[in-house]
Amino acid sequence: MRDLKQLVKAYDVRGVVPDQWDENLSRAFGAAFVQVTGASAIVVGHDMRPSSPSLSQAFAEGAAGYGADVVLIGLCSTDQLYYASGSLDLPGAMFTASHNPAEYNGIKLCRAGAAPVGQDTGLSEIRELVESWTAADDTVTVPARDVPAGTLSEQDTLRGYADHLLGLVDLTAIRPLKVAVDAGNGMGGHTVPTVFDGLPIDLVPMYFELDGTFPNHEANPLDPKNLVDLQARVREVGADLGLAFDGDADRCFVVDERGEPVSPSAITALVAAREIARARAAGEAEPTIIHNLITSWTVPEVVRELGGKPVRTRVGHSFIKQEMAVTDAVFGGEHSAHYYFRDFWRADTGMLAALHVLAALGGQPGTLSALTAEYDRYAASGEINSTVADQAARTAAVRAAYAVEGTEVDELDGLTVAGPDWWFNLRASNTEPLLRLNVEAEDPARMAELRDGVLAVVRA
Repeated sequence: MRDLKQLVKAYDVRGVVPDQWDENLSRAFGAAFVQVTGASAIVVGHDMRPSSPSLSQAFAEGAAGYGADVVLIGLCSTDQLYYASGSLDLPGAMFTASHNPAEYNGIKLCRAGAAPVGQDTGLSEIRELVESWTAADDTVTVPARDVPAGTLSEQDTLRGYADHLLGLVDLTAIRPLKVAVDAGNGMGGHTVPTVFDGLPIDLVPMYFELDGTFPNHEANPLDPKNLVDLQARVREVGADLGLAFDGDADRCFVVDERGEPVSPSAITALVAAREIARARAAGEAEPTIIHNLITSWTVPEVVRELGGKPVRTRVGHSFIKQEMAVTDAVFGGEHSAHYYFRDFWRADTGMLAALHVLAALGGQPGTLSALTAEYDRYAASGEINSTVADQAARTAAVRAAYAVEGTEVDELDGLTVAGPDWWFNLRASNTEPLLRLNVEAEDPARMAELRDGVLAVVRA
C-alpha cells in the first residue's frame, strides 16, 4: 500500500508523479481538504510543471464534489496564491514542488488569510482521511457526500497581486536601475514583468520562459551553482543588481553589482530596518522582528540598534508565521531567503523583499555592496550537510566537545553553541540522514577553524 507519510511532509504534500501520486489521489486530497477545513469555497493555483494543470484540476473537482465553490487562478507564484487567499479570504491550494526536479509535484495548503496548514494544523488529518479512503491495492475511492456540488470559476489575480505589493513599498522616487533577473524558467517569469511594469527599471530577463523541465539550471538559488549565470550576466551588462527566484517564486536571492551574492541575513537586516522605520513612524514603540536561529547575529543587533525587538525562532515557515501571529511582528526573515510580512497576511513573499531592496538602493546614489556592507558584519559558513549513520550520536559527540564552560548552549532547534565571538548550530534533517551545520564568527579565520573542527567530529 502506498505510504502517504512519505508524500505528506511537515508543511506540504510533495512527491514524484505518477509513482507516488496522481490525479486520483489529488482528487481525494481536494475532498479531504474541504472536509477538514469546513470550507464552503477555496482558491486553487498552480505553477508551470507539466503535471500541475491536471493535478490542480483534479483537486478542484474533488473539492467541488464535497460542496466547495472553487476559484481557479491558473498559473501563479506561491505568494500570488497567498495574495488570492488573503484578498478573497479563502483557503487555498498551490500546486508546486518549488525547486525540486521536474518529476516532482506537490501542494502547499493554507486556510483563509494565507494561514498555514501543516502537520499540527490540519495536514495530518487530511492525510489520515485520504488513507481511510485508500484500499490495499492503492485504489482511492472518495465516498459520496450528500451535499450540492460546488461550482468552478476562473479569476485572474496577477494585476491585483502586483498592485498590492506596489502599495506596500514606495518606489515613486527611485533612480533608474538596471536589474538582471534569473527566473530559472519558473514562476518569476510570470510575475516579474507585471510587477516591474512602469517602474524606472531596465530589466535584463533571464530564463523567463515557463518550463517545468528546467532546461537551463535547477530553480534553486540556494545552491551556488545555480547563481553562476546570473552573476556572469550582472557583470556583463553592468547591472546594479541581480535577482534570482526559485521555481515557485516565493524565495528571492540577491546579487550585488560585482556579481557577489548578498547574504539572505543581510537582506533580512536591510528589510527589517525599513519595516521598523515604517512601523515606528506609524506610532509603534518597539516593532517586533522575527528571525530564525541560523540567521546572522547581525539581524538582532540591527533590530535592537533601531529600536525594534528581535524574536528568535526555530527554522521553518510554520514556526515563523505562528510567532508572527503571537507577537504581531511586522516582518520575519529566514536564512533560506524566505521573507514574511505582516502586511502580506504574515505570509512569505520574495517579490516584496526584492521591492524593498530596489527601494533602498534606488533611494540613494551608492552601490548595493556599499549599502549592504553594514548588514554583513560576520563571517559565515553557509549551510553544510553531512550524511551520518546516527544523527543523535554525532550530535552528542559535538555537544561533548564544544558545550564546555564559558559557552552558551540551547536546543531550541538542534544544538546551538555560542562563544563570545562565534556560534554554530547543528540540526538533524527530518527527511534524510543528514546533519546540517551553520557556523558564524567575527573573522573568516576563526569561522574556518570552528567549521572544520565541528565537521571533524560530525564526520568522525
